[in-house]
Amino acid sequence: MELQVTALVLSTFLLSLTFSAFAQAPVPKQVRIACGSTQTFNTTEGLWSGDEGYIGGCVGNITADRGKEAGFTYLRYWSMSDGPNNCYNITVPNGHYLFRFFFSYGDADNSNREPQFDVSLEGTLAYSLKPAWSQVDDTSYSDSLVFVDDGTATTCFHSTGHGNPAVVTIEILQLYDEAYDLGLGAENHRYLLNAVARVSCSAVKDAYGTSMNADPWGGDRYWSADFYKYEGTSVDYIDTKEPIRLANIRPQFYPEAIYQGAVITNYGGSVSYAFPIETSQNYSIWLHFAEIDPTVTAAGQRVFDVLYNDEVLFANVDIYDIAGGSNTAVVLNKTLLVDGKTLILKFQPKAGVNYGILVCAIEVYQVVQREFPTKVSDVWALNALKSPLGIPSRMGWIGDPCVPQEHPWDGIACTLDDDSWVIEGLELPSEGLKGTLTSDIASLDSLDHITLNDNMLSGPIPPIIGTMENLIQLNLADNKLNGTIPESIGNLAKLKDLYLQNNQLTGKVPANIAAGPVRGVTINVLGNHDLCGIPGLKACNPMSAGQIFGIIIGSLVAVGVVVLCGYVIYKRRENLARAHKIMSPREAPYAASHTRANAQVKDVQLTRFGSFTEQRLMSVSGGGSAPQSPRV
Repeated sequence: MELQVTALVLSTFLLSLTFSAFAQAPVPKQVRIACGSTQTFNTTEGLWSGDEGYIGGCVGNITADRGKEAGFTYLRYWSMSDGPNNCYNITVPNGHYLFRFFFSYGDADNSNREPQFDVSLEGTLAYSLKPAWSQVDDTSYSDSLVFVDDGTATTCFHSTGHGNPAVVTIEILQLYDEAYDLGLGAENHRYLLNAVARVSCSAVKDAYGTSMNADPWGGDRYWSADFYKYEGTSVDYIDTKEPIRLANIRPQFYPEAIYQGAVITNYGGSVSYAFPIETSQNYSIWLHFAEIDPTVTAAGQRVFDVLYNDEVLFANVDIYDIAGGSNTAVVLNKTLLVDGKTLILKFQPKAGVNYGILVCAIEVYQVVQREFPTKVSDVWALNALKSPLGIPSRMGWIGDPCVPQEHPWDGIACTLDDDSWVIEGLELPSEGLKGTLTSDIASLDSLDHITLNDNMLSGPIPPIIGTMENLIQLNLADNKLNGTIPESIGNLAKLKDLYLQNNQLTGKVPANIAAGPVRGVTINVLGNHDLCGIPGLKACNPMSAGQIFGIIIGSLVAVGVVVLCGYVIYKRRENLARAHKIMSPREAPYAASHTRANAQVKDVQLTRFGSFTEQRLMSVSGGGSAPQSPRV
C-alpha cells in the first residue's frame, strides 16, 4: 500500500524564511532518564536524571558487555511480582517526539541471561526484543517517532514470560511537529514510526546528532556506521569539506555531516543495502543525496534507479538536476507495503551515463498504526476502583487498560466503540480481593457484566449500580458483602443474572427483585442468613430473643392470672355454698328434726283431709246422709 511520494528540495529563499520563522521558537523539550540511578549528571548528549520518582521495580547492575554505554552502570528491571505491565508516565508538552531506549541486562535481574519482552508507546505495541537482540550493538537500541496528544509520554515494558524486562536509559526528545510527514494531514498523529535503520553511508563509526552539530529540534537522532551494505561493485567512498545547502533546516533538521560523505561507485557499478524487516508491513523509506563529486557539473551525468526487492522505487534519479546544482541536500521519501523478511534497496546506474551512483544516507521506518485509546472516563474509573478493590500489582493495572491489545489489564474485557475502547466487563473471580466496591463503578457506563464472585469483598452494594442500564449480569456471590440489597437493582431492564448468594446481606429482598424470575431473571440470594422475603429464606420480621422472652413471660403471667382468678372464683362459690347450707332450716340439726315432725303431722292432716273430701263428694253425688263436720 503506497501512502506517499515526496521530493524534499527547498530553495535558498525558503531556507531564509524557515530560519526567520523558527528563530522565535522555544527550545525543544528533552527528557533523559538514567534508569536505576539516583543521581543527576551530564554527558555530551545532555542532562540525565534518575528514575526513582517514576516507577517501581528493582535496581540492578549491568554485567553484560555494552561498550556503547560504558558510562551507565545501573538498570531498572521488573520481576513477575511487579506485574506484567510496568510504565513510565512522563509529563511533556503535546507534540512530536523521538522515544529512544538502551537495553541491557545483568546478574541480579536476569542471571546474565538475555530477556525477551515487548515495549509499547502511547498504548501501541512498538517492538519486541527477540532472541539474540543483545548480540548486535544496534539492536540494543530502539527509537520511534511518536505524537503525544495528552500531555503525558507513556512507555510500558511488558513481560512475555521470557525473563524480566530491563532498561538502562530512556530519552524523550521533541521534534518539529511536521517532521517525517507522511502526507496524511491530521492523520499523521495516528501513526508511529519505528526506526529499522538510520545509516550514514560513508561513516566508519556511529554518531549522535549532538556530535554532528545537529539542530536540537532534530531529536538528537542516532546515525549508524555503514555496515548494512549487502553487496556492490566498484564501490568507493567520497567526502567533502564544502558546506551543504538546505541541510539542518526544518522540519527534519538533518545534520550537515551526513551529506558531506557518500558511498559511490564507478561507471556501471551498483550497490545494495539489506535491512531485516517484518513481512507484510508498511515501511517509510527516506533517501539522502547531495552531489558532492566535483567532477559532476551538469544534469544527466549521474542518473540511476532505486529498486526495493527488485521493484522500482524511484526511477531516473538525477541528484544534480533535482537539487539544481552541487552540494545541495536532496531527500526522497516513499511509504509502501513490503513483503518478505528483508528489504533490499539497490541503487542501479542507468546505461549510457558517465557516472555510477552516489548515496549519502538511508532511513527505514516501520509504519505502525496506533491503537485507539481507552475512553478517558473508563480509565479514570478503573484507576479509582483499583485501590478500594485491593487490586494486586501482579494484575498489571498500569497504563492503558485495553491497549496494546497483546497486553490488556487482567480482568478487563474491552470492546471497540467508534474511535475508542470501552470497558464492557469486569472479570475478577477468585482473585483474593479484600477491598470494597465503590460507587465509581457506575462511571463504567458500558459495563454489561460484573463478575467479582469468590473474593473477600466487604461493605454494602452501592445503590448506584441500579443506574447501570447496560448491565446484563451481576455476580457478587461468595463474598462478605453486608447491608441490604439496593432496590434500584430491580429496575435494570437488561439484567438477566443476579448472583448474591453466600454473603452477609440483611433485610428483605426488594419486591421488584423478588419478582425477577417472572421476567426471566435468574436470581440466587441464598446463604445470606439475615435475608428474607423469598422462598428458601427465612420469614421476614422474625421476633428477637428479647421479644420471644417477653412473650413467654407475658404468657406465663397471663396463665398465672387466669389460674388465680379461677381459684378465687372457685373459693368464693364454695364459701357461698357453705354459707347457704348454714342458713337453710333443712340443714340445721334442730331445724331438721322439727321439720321432720311437722312434716309427719302435715302428712296426717292431709290424709284426713283427703278422706273427708272424698266422703263429701260421695254424699253429694250418691244421696247419702249429709256430711258432718269433722271433729277435732
